[in-house]
Amino acid sequence: MTRTAEVTRQTAETKIRVALNLDGTGLSKLDTGIGFLDHMLDQIARHGLIDLDIACEGDLHIDGHHTVEDIGITLGQAVAQAVGDKKGIRRYGHAYVPLDEALSRVVVDFSGRPGLQMDVHFTSGMLGSLDTQLVFEFFQGFVNHALVTLHIDNLKGVNAHHQCETIFKAFARAVRMALELDPRSAGVIPSTKGSL
Repeated sequence: MTRTAEVTRQTAETKIRVALNLDGTGLSKLDTGIGFLDHMLDQIARHGLIDLDIACEGDLHIDGHHTVEDIGITLGQAVAQAVGDKKGIRRYGHAYVPLDEALSRVVVDFSGRPGLQMDVHFTSGMLGSLDTQLVFEFFQGFVNHALVTLHIDNLKGVNAHHQCETIFKAFARAVRMALELDPRSAGVIPSTKGSL
């Protein structure tokens, strides 16, 4: 079973292409126009073992909002497409990731129901050219289109770079766990409802 997808999204504000392989080796090719966002997307690829190719032309002369949110949307669409009917996946994933003084926990459920609970208090408003308020917008766009329930908690952290990096690394690890194929439930949809 090949779990790959390629999605393009074009609006008056952004032009985005996302290609991915959920069963990759963590390779990435990233060009969003926002250096720190590229760094965070690289964490998703590397720690999620997802081959990820993302290119975006956005209206960065205004600010990063449309670019960051729309990349979250397009990535969510690509993940949903690649996952397919969800037969045989573990469905749930969780991870705690530290980076020096920072510690984050992420829990994900490929439930078919979008929901985001995020408790993160960044100690800085900007990380390079990434407005830290947009991290929420990225994940909101992702959950709405990947159709997942996602809980993100930064439990400790003083350095905003560390806070953000632990969030993205924990997200990657949680998604990796949830999307692993469980040999004990091969071909079975992990729900008593029979569909997700």
